[in-house]
Amino acid sequence: MLSNMAGSLIKHKRINTTVAKAKALRIYVEPLITKSKNDTTHSRRVVFSHLKDKAIVAELFRDVAVKVGDRPGGYTRILKTGTRLGDNAEMCIIELVDYNTTYVSETKSEKPQAKRTRRGKASKTEEPKVIDETTTEVKSPDAEVKDKKKEAVEQVKEVKSETVESPKPSDDKGEKDMDQKKEDAE
Repeated sequence: MLSNMAGSLIKHKRINTTVAKAKALRIYVEPLITKSKNDTTHSRRVVFSHLKDKAIVAELFRDVAVKVGDRPGGYTRILKTGTRLGDNAEMCIIELVDYNTTYVSETKSEKPQAKRTRRGKASKTEEPKVIDETTTEVKSPDAEVKDKKKEAVEQVKEVKSETVESPKPSDDKGEKDMDQKKEDAE
């Protein structure tokens, strides 16, 4: 069982299994990876006696050994994923450390991004409003809104004072009176 799991781990670089099997596999496969760093006929034969698959041994010595050549040990990582539905066994993912692109970045040439916030910032480079040529005044956006509201209220007051409310006619007689008043006003 361990040789098959070790072959699958080397072939796929990551497998899902139970925590107990993953810990046993770690003990089984890490010495094989250490032996693959030294590419000799003897080390190939020792590893082949454990794995029993020529293609897996070739991949181990060709690809995996090159990638983990400078690492002194700890070639695998166990990530717990929760429990299995049927028997509530603890499940995990065992993977080769250098093949996970999430944790290992090959180049860190990108400069770190600035921290982003969700709230807006007031612009500091606001153009001052020119009242006349000699003085300038900077108004905040709130002050501008208040000024616009005051102007609108004044305009409404002017319109109301210009229009004269006339009594509403209730019958034909009132309409005739209204026509006479309009003629008199003109």
